[in-house]
Amino acid sequence: MKRSENQTARYDDRPIGVFDSGVGGLTVVKQLMKRLPQESIIYFGDTARIPYGTKSEKIVRRFALEDSFFLLDKGVKAIVVACNTASANAIPLLEKVLPVPVTGVIHPGAEAAVQRTRNGKIGVIGTAATIRSSTYRKEILRLQDGLQIVSQACPLFVPLVEEGWIEDEATYLIARRYLQPMIDNGVDTLILGCTHYPLLKNVIQKIVGPQVNLVDSGVETARVVEELLGEHHLFARPDHLPDHQFFLSDLPYKFQEIAERFLEQSIPHVQTVNFEQFLMEKGETFWKAYEEELAAFI
Repeated sequence: MKRSENQTARYDDRPIGVFDSGVGGLTVVKQLMKRLPQESIIYFGDTARIPYGTKSEKIVRRFALEDSFFLLDKGVKAIVVACNTASANAIPLLEKVLPVPVTGVIHPGAEAAVQRTRNGKIGVIGTAATIRSSTYRKEILRLQDGLQIVSQACPLFVPLVEEGWIEDEATYLIARRYLQPMIDNGVDTLILGCTHYPLLKNVIQKIVGPQVNLVDSGVETARVVEELLGEHHLFARPDHLPDHQFFLSDLPYKFQEIAERFLEQSIPHVQTVNFEQFLMEKGETFWKAYEEELAAFI
């Protein structure tokens, strides 16, 4: 749903909340800033508990709820789960429980891949937890049955990106090994199923070839967020000056360098929060507030 001049002038200048297990979600923030420049964004990176990709489904769902509680406490009007692992394991729970619209990165990426494939062969790369969940596979087949899906976990991609080895020789060697099944199976569309992976887009494209369409879930998620805001009449005023805030549960080594690599611009002051203290002081209130809805999930 695109904004139109005839749309009823109902605006909401509250920020959009975005969370990820670390800094990878900043690739989604980048696309949101580009597509919705008037919107304020509050980003929370749960860097103290990264990685989510190796955790159990139950733990990931609890972490996703707690991250959402933090953003709700900041007064957000919508929540974007900019983490493929959390999207794969927690979206139904968050949609049921939270009082604001929620979207993840799985459905937008799957939808784009289904629309773009020409030969019906779609590849998916992601963390071990994302691939293990089969959520992309299920969502793709829900959208269009009969497609061939080739999935591959690429656990070394995240540390390579965070180390800054974007086009290092070792990165090419590792990427070629991971991506060989995509080449062997002749996929023509490849979903980058982790928010870190767009930074490796050049490497991935060179290996799989120019004929393969790469789907950046950050780009597709920003499009869906725009539709979501329009549907719920949550757009900020067109002349609204955005105020972006960045919070982390821990300040990792070289964060500023990594974050600016993701956003391709400098970022304002980043605040480190004592997340354990937040959960002790306010977490119980949120858990009790949604106790009835949570009973079916937890």
